[in-house]
Amino acid sequence: MSAPAPSPLAIVDAEPLPRQEEVLTDAALAFVAELHRLFTPRRDELLARRAERRAEIARTSTLDFLPETAAIRADDSWKVAPSPAALNDRRVEITGPTDRKMTINALNSGAKVWLADFEDASAPTWENVVLGQVNLADAYTGNIDFTDERTGKSYALKAADELATVVMRPRGWHLNERHLVDADGTPVPGALVDFGLYFFHNAQRLLDLGKGPYFYLPKTESHLEARLWNDVFVFAQGYVGIPQGTVRATVLIETITAAYEMEEILYELRDHASGLNAGRWDYLFSIVKNFRDGGAKFVLPDRNAVTMTAPFMRAYTELLVRTCHKRGAHAIGGMAAFIPSRRDEEVNKVAFEKVKADKDREANDGFDGSWVAHPDLVPIAMASFDAVLGDRPNQKERLREDVSVAAGDLIAVDSLDASPTYDGLVNAVQVGIRYIEAWLRGMGAVAIFNLMEDAATAEISRSQIWQWINAGVVFENGETATPELARKIAAEELANIRAEIGEDAFAAGNWQQAHDLLLKVALDEDYADFLTLPAYEQLAG
Repeated sequence: MSAPAPSPLAIVDAEPLPRQEEVLTDAALAFVAELHRLFTPRRDELLARRAERRAEIARTSTLDFLPETAAIRADDSWKVAPSPAALNDRRVEITGPTDRKMTINALNSGAKVWLADFEDASAPTWENVVLGQVNLADAYTGNIDFTDERTGKSYALKAADELATVVMRPRGWHLNERHLVDADGTPVPGALVDFGLYFFHNAQRLLDLGKGPYFYLPKTESHLEARLWNDVFVFAQGYVGIPQGTVRATVLIETITAAYEMEEILYELRDHASGLNAGRWDYLFSIVKNFRDGGAKFVLPDRNAVTMTAPFMRAYTELLVRTCHKRGAHAIGGMAAFIPSRRDEEVNKVAFEKVKADKDREANDGFDGSWVAHPDLVPIAMASFDAVLGDRPNQKERLREDVSVAAGDLIAVDSLDASPTYDGLVNAVQVGIRYIEAWLRGMGAVAIFNLMEDAATAEISRSQIWQWINAGVVFENGETATPELARKIAAEELANIRAEIGEDAFAAGNWQQAHDLLLKVALDEDYADFLTLPAYEQLAG
């Protein structure tokens, strides 16, 4: 008996967008509907499994490498698929949302790869979801340009051989797309919408350009979630008629549970795997989320005090490099989020030195590439990796067999000699309010205090406020972290913003709403799994 026809998908509560008919074709929606029918039930089971695992961590306050997958880790014979030429050299990757200007600037940036982001750097308004797809298709067909109405400056693509290779990041498994529902009114997972529309329209187009459909997979918590993605890839390649193994996926190791399953994640995706990436803020957020009942030894200091040289972060990055190279995959380092100042060269000088030191460390540790948030940082990161790689595209041959990481090393948060500070609490409130306000206006990548922040920033900010209050942290000035103190600082920040931007701009923004939402997710006894879930309910568009 043949499979039933896919449920028709309906677009709901969405204003028509220019050129949406190019993306939301009947054929593309039929493909997304089939992805939804086949894979959403397993997605739902895996989300339930996350909750079960989190309850187990709450009970035990520990994690370990999985005994049931020990044979996979012990088997030295398997490797991931060889890297395609377009993804072999990834020494500098730039990240950013898929608006039209960013699309052109990122492709022109001189970076080897652009992470085209439908996830943390993009607030998922329907406009961003659909027009981001239009912009990428236009880039691949050479039909993209942009003129800034404010400045009159025009942007156009460079020659094809000078453009970055695109690696697209869909939303995580936990997020739904409320504007696209099946016949029962059930929303389609955002991950399947983003992946499905992009893959359907561009897979063959990219192959014709000598590249391919390449993806970053965010928020993965287990090898079973990687297995689900692998099954999606196998089905999708068969559906559109391209060779199996054409897709390549790089998995962000940005949850503490995934850090214990790096080899298994690569194994599940081995015919489609390209590498692993070390994502700092979400990783710290995941530690707080999972070990929030674990007592004082799991209390993190200020986020800016948790550098990649902290012992437990060092264990994580060293293990990532060793794991990747053992299996023939790329190891991609973390983000340099600094946004250069156009007014203060001294600020730039200090920041550029820090970026250089960070990228030098990654290159010398064996990473094959690293992330930057701004085109001005591309040459700095490129120089760090050029110095180590020379003419080689990567350093996968560097196996880092000197690295030995025990299970406890990854969660030895108390090995870091630093404590939460009052200024850290103030910064968490400031950044949280400012980021959420912009997100509610449809902006996912936001420059705040000379750093490019995305949703992971807001997650670690609100999580630290929550953790410090629940742990009764006493700051160096003698004040105790309490809900009342957080409310007082938030009220002061709201007043400061009003004075800084003026009454009219304040009234035109979402400042009170952002303030209220931050305090809700930072102070509620029932800790929200993701800030973006309640925030999405308030996102217009």
